[in-house]
Amino acid sequence: MPKLKTRRAAAKRFRRSGSGKIMRRRAFKNHLLQHKSSGRKNRLSQKAVVVDADVPNIEGMMPYL
Repeated sequence: MPKLKTRRAAAKRFRRSGSGKIMRRRAFKNHLLQHKSSGRKNRLSQKAVVVDADVPNIEGMMPYL
């Protein structure tokens, strides 16, 4: 069986945590930051766990994750 290719766009966006969950970056931290509170920006800086419904799709894009 041939090796499977990883979707490079997904590889740049998702990581596996130490416990095996798939982690993602949060949205709304790119621009227009001057009116957002520092606490809100700190929360947006933290990683988030991917929803269970999206996990099979991501694992299909990254077979060796």
